[in-house]
Amino acid sequence: MEPDFPARPLIGLLLRLVYQNYAQAVDAALSEAGFGDIRPSAANVFPFVPPEGITVSRLAELASVRKQSMAQAVDQLERTGYVERRPNPRDHRSQLVFLTERGASVPPLTHAAAERVEQRWAELTSPAEFAALRASLQHLLAQIKDEEKLCSSRSCWTVSRSWSATGMRS
Repeated sequence: MEPDFPARPLIGLLLRLVYQNYAQAVDAALSEAGFGDIRPSAANVFPFVPPEGITVSRLAELASVRKQSMAQAVDQLERTGYVERRPNPRDHRSQLVFLTERGASVPPLTHAAAERVEQRWAELTSPAEFAALRASLQHLLAQIKDEEKLCSSRSCWTVSRSWSATGMRS
């Protein structure tokens, strides 16, 4: 580690720095392929758009962002030709978001770039360490989602609001 780097950095800092490396590699692959007009915030859209379309509200929920932020990302992608909105046949008050032909060419490219990043990270650590990291993060994410479900079904604050799932001050 670098001399000015904390001896015991918070996990959030480590995750952010590792994610920045990942995002830079994916952004570079997009730019090289002629998709340099995709903003990082709009990249949240592509992984969640199924062939049958999806509402902006559901996209926001899946990406864990505010609906307003997702609507802005979809607006930007619609203006640049990556997505289109069509009336929702099941609910005429809403619209569904679909990938255009141009938009559908993005996920295979980003997946390939992500695979290259993960392969490199496994080489930098070891395949076993990298697999353990993935398993730990998946387990942690599942526990967080379970806690969120528990808290949404009763009156309790999340840790980020100074209360734990048990309602005790943290």
